[in-house]
Amino acid sequence: MKMKTIRLMLALVVAITSATTSSERTLASWQASELNGTSWQLVKLQAADETTHVPDDKSKYTITFGRDGRVTARVDCNRSSSTWRSPRSGELQFGSWSRTHAKCPPGSLHDRIVTEGAAVRTYVIKDGHLFLSGMRAGGWYELEPRTIQKPRSSKRGGD
Repeated sequence: MKMKTIRLMLALVVAITSATTSSERTLASWQASELNGTSWQLVKLQAADETTHVPDDKSKYTITFGRDGRVTARVDCNRSSSTWRSPRSGELQFGSWSRTHAKCPPGSLHDRIVTEGAAVRTYVIKDGHLFLSGMRAGGWYELEPRTIQKPRSSKRGGD
């Protein structure tokens, strides 16, 4: 009976240690990434056929890599979110995406981005710009840092 209890305790310790080590590796994979806590907006999309697509408004195509392993994106008239991690420098992995499904206006890059965007697998930061690639059909995205403007405080009366 004692031997059975010892084996059970040992198995429990191994299971807890394994789970803790695995979650620590996952945590470290996004904490160590240079993408951690950054926000970007689309400059252009270079399609596999060499066609270049430039957004009419960069602020409608953004991606933010949270410090908590979550990623949020705006793709024209829709919003999406997922998890992200970077197990190695230059490598990018996303979880399943959830998104809104509004119909975007003609000329939107929405459909093209949603079709290929989730397949991004690699990244590089060069000259302050983020380049994402690894899509099934080829091509890449170029993004620039996004600056979030704070609202101005309004003064009233004699302030």
